[in-house]
Amino acid sequence: MPENLRAFAAAALSFALAAFIAGTAMAQSKGKIVCWKDKAGKVVGCGDRVPPEYEDSATKELDARGVTRKTTESAADEAKRVAEDAKQAKQKEGVTRQREEEKRLVTVQRREDAALLATFSNEQEIDRKRDRDLEEVSRQIAQLQAAQHNAAERALDLKGRIEAGEKAKKPVSDHFKDEAARAENDRVRFEKGIVAKTKEKEEVGKRYADMKQRYNELMGTRAPAPTAAAPAKK
Repeated sequence: MPENLRAFAAAALSFALAAFIAGTAMAQSKGKIVCWKDKAGKVVGCGDRVPPEYEDSATKELDARGVTRKTTESAADEAKRVAEDAKQAKQKEGVTRQREEEKRLVTVQRREDAALLATFSNEQEIDRKRDRDLEEVSRQIAQLQAAQHNAAERALDLKGRIEAGEKAKKPVSDHFKDEAARAENDRVRFEKGIVAKTKEKEEVGKRYADMKQRYNELMGTRAPAPTAAAPAKK
């Protein structure tokens, strides 16, 4: 027998068996009949109730005339479907959030563009504002450097006095030690302030460079060569 005919015969036999099982159960009951399936989805039995060993299997419910009225998934298929539904819902939520964020960024950009055009009439005004801001940051850095220098000298002087007193085996008051600790803490604090302000100065320069580029884009002009920032006044 050819292979395709053998497969067809096997399928027909399986269908006939399922029909026979359903028919037998139908004849024994005037009410609903439930058929249960194995993991492969093949009907393996029918009756008025599902056996305990097949409670997690897929089922189909038939009426007295053999018409399918209800079907259920197997526990494994249901779990898989629920997981897939949750995955798709999460993906949809992610797409929605992304679109909302893109819309928000567009609104923010339009607002910033309007403010930029309302604030400056030409590139030179942007350069002058940039130079003023850079000069202010440079002034703050100079102040911090002076304060850091004074704190370092004071900390060094107090440390020397403490070491001299200890070497001479003279008592050093706690107040004197506290002053030395405060001077060192001030030195470290001012040093960190200098680092932060130096970084801020770099960010100011970059912000105005981006601002000029955007201004030229909005005005429809080609950006000229970058203008060097004016040196800070000492």
